[in-house]
Amino acid sequence: MGRWLTAFPNARVAQVAELAANVHAGLVWLCQEGPGLAGALAGLQAVAPGVPVVVLSCQPDPAEAAAAIAAGARGYCHALAAASLLEQVAIVVSHGGMWIGPELLCRMVAATGHALSPRVEPAPGLAQLTERERAVAEAVARGATNKEAARALGITERTVKAHLGAVFSKLGVRDRLQLVLELGRQVQQREPETA
Repeated sequence: MGRWLTAFPNARVAQVAELAANVHAGLVWLCQEGPGLAGALAGLQAVAPGVPVVVLSCQPDPAEAAAAIAAGARGYCHALAAASLLEQVAIVVSHGGMWIGPELLCRMVAATGHALSPRVEPAPGLAQLTERERAVAEAVARGATNKEAARALGITERTVKAHLGAVFSKLGVRDRLQLVLELGRQVQQREPETA
């Protein structure tokens, strides 16, 4: 709780029941984990509808993070995260975004990449990429981290970042998830219609 209070010195710590009198809160941080998480989120939504909730966990777990997001949380992060990271989470969530952390994002990207149908030849947008950029894009679309892609391709992590920047620029996307969605869209456009 100390790091959280360092990040937000003017914040107020309250029990869920106290939130009914404080529904003007801009963001709620919920310190809850385990089987009671869904119930706590439902309770928060009942007393403070529309107020975004970020779940703080002392032992973050991707399955729990997914369950928290499915139950209505707008963010999920480690309770002992650095104050600067907590401030970033608050900015993202307060502006309508969602914070799920890099590990869960990689899992989501991998799941989305696996759901894409395999292709024999590159989608049209991929044709503008170099062979190495295409390899990096495909590795990332399968859910590889920069380090994993570098290891698999026999290049440095810094080179992966450079290629990924070029891929994002050429395809007009801004992050990994958009890259996967764009690749999926291009694959769908190339699939012949079945009668």
